[in-house]
Amino acid sequence: MTHITVIENEWIVLPDGRRLAARIWVPAGPGPFPAILEYLPYRKRDVTAPRDQTTHGIFAAAGYACVRVDIAGTGDSDGVFDDEYSEQELSDGEAVLAWIAAQDWCDANIGMIGISWGGFNSLQLAYRQPPALKAVVSVASTTDRYADDIHFMGGCLLSDNANWAGQMFAYQSRPPDPLLRSDWREVWLERMENLPFMAADWLAHPSRDGFWKHGSVCEEYARIKVPVLATTGWADAYVNAPSQLAANLNGPAKALLGPWEHRYAHMSKLGASDFHSEVLGWFDRWLKGEENGAEDLPDYRVFMQEHFDPTQTNKPRKGRWIAEQVWPSAHVAPKTVWLGQDGLAAAPDDGQLDVSTPAHVGRASGVFCPGMRIDNELAGDQSGDDALSVCFDLPLDTPMELLGRAVLKLSITVDKPAAQIVARLCDVSPGGVSQRISYRAFNLTHHAGHDRPEALVPGQRYEVEFALNECAHHLRAGHKLRLALSNSYWPIVWPAPTQTTINLELAECALALPVRSVTDEIDPCAPGAPQPGLTSHSETLRAADAKASTVTQADGTIVQETFDDFGATRDPDHGMEVGSHVTTRYAIHPYDPATANFQSAWNFAFRREGWQVEIDTENTMTCDAQNFYVHRKLRATEGATRSEVLTKEWSQTIPRGHL
Repeated sequence: MTHITVIENEWIVLPDGRRLAARIWVPAGPGPFPAILEYLPYRKRDVTAPRDQTTHGIFAAAGYACVRVDIAGTGDSDGVFDDEYSEQELSDGEAVLAWIAAQDWCDANIGMIGISWGGFNSLQLAYRQPPALKAVVSVASTTDRYADDIHFMGGCLLSDNANWAGQMFAYQSRPPDPLLRSDWREVWLERMENLPFMAADWLAHPSRDGFWKHGSVCEEYARIKVPVLATTGWADAYVNAPSQLAANLNGPAKALLGPWEHRYAHMSKLGASDFHSEVLGWFDRWLKGEENGAEDLPDYRVFMQEHFDPTQTNKPRKGRWIAEQVWPSAHVAPKTVWLGQDGLAAAPDDGQLDVSTPAHVGRASGVFCPGMRIDNELAGDQSGDDALSVCFDLPLDTPMELLGRAVLKLSITVDKPAAQIVARLCDVSPGGVSQRISYRAFNLTHHAGHDRPEALVPGQRYEVEFALNECAHHLRAGHKLRLALSNSYWPIVWPAPTQTTINLELAECALALPVRSVTDEIDPCAPGAPQPGLTSHSETLRAADAKASTVTQADGTIVQETFDDFGATRDPDHGMEVGSHVTTRYAIHPYDPATANFQSAWNFAFRREGWQVEIDTENTMTCDAQNFYVHRKLRATEGATRSEVLTKEWSQTIPRGHL
């Protein structure tokens, strides 16, 4: 099946009369066909168009009608965007599924696919049980919007709350395409005037309240009835959801984790794989009814990593594929080691240790979610950060394999009402190179639960327990397993307002490791090499590029800056030229966490003969001991002379509370 009809724009009319813009690929033949929906706020006309060519065209050639829809208030769709995963977005999604099911080219069997945003709303729509949705492939998503998204981790504020809000601010400022909408300028102005201040809105919900429970499928896993294939990569931020879904869903659910970053696997720079066969195998089984054995795949297929001397720039990974037929697996059992004066030990130790580290620990952390920029994103050699942390080592005479989530139990006192701790597991080579295996931050004011934070009483003893992020790692004999503890992990985690000292009562401090022991490995059913010829037909006008630097200023402030130029391209189908770039700046003084400062600046330029617009946005977040201060600015222009269309600024102060 080679001939595909591509409908560049189709209006999906919602029950209230609003129209959502869709691009549709229809296979050759009489039909009807099962359908695949991808539902995003990222502009089907230009931003995701090159990627869409490498997915939906392949799926359509395999007999699926593919529908790529712009969420309300984005791309060419009607309406005003209100927030991520809002009730409007999800109820509109149900209407879209019903519309697709009613088309004469659709047989009413629909699957959803998506990475990140599309992976999130695929699960969330499955949770709502629309009748036409029969299967999901969810990539880089979460089951819990508070615990495992881009806003908070362990009750700690992630700096990406501001960074991602700034990125969405720039994204949502872009105009519709004049070739599709004669009212594009009016719509553009309405969007810019009504942009939600997401950095402030999200900060206003620092604990796990109803705002975050909405869209968190872990609230009732049993509501998801359809088969789910959940996948991501170890360099991605969203590593916990696949195993959680495989363990908790009642219907067919499979997990697949490769070496990849936050990209579809066939586009990964860290070991590209055949994403298409995975998707088609899943949908062929559940949408076409083919008896291909998809339900018999191992519950958990995973790339077991090994030490590879990490750098913050892209480089290949080392490891092998393994699989567990059933998850949770009887091959994984907790091995408890105790934090002691001389490292990690087999028995409890007496005594106490203080954790009081400088605020700039984390210089080799990389970014929270690698794959969203060009390069310079990955976690590098942690040895410099280890030297500033409190470390507990376990030398290994024999190999050790970890698969799952390590659990850290601490008995602590603190000297301040607000404090946080960050735990990292690292694989330290004989040469001293420290590779991060897993990490997790925890806000100690959340010791009683993420829904009921409370100020800490200095000197009072607290018992704290939390799981680190999912991992799969083979440690070789002669290496050391290291647990590194620090009070901060900048710039990923926004620090507590003041320097703190956390006292550990070592006799009650333990680490439970998820140790895997297997005599006979099963077939891992590893994904193959990516399919050939998957390139965009867009014309490159300016090549992509990336730069990164770290400097220490005269007063000791450490400044990390990145510049990512996404380049410029021209779509030969409709002639639109698009270029963009972003600058980020993170600054902090090692001995004053309240100096934490984030800034970003985005630029988007759109051109076609006789039409030109440009958008510049600026975003800033600063703090003191009492408040966060967020500010943003937008300037939009049009024409070759860059005549001003709109300039607007927003500022808001949000109390820190227990952050």
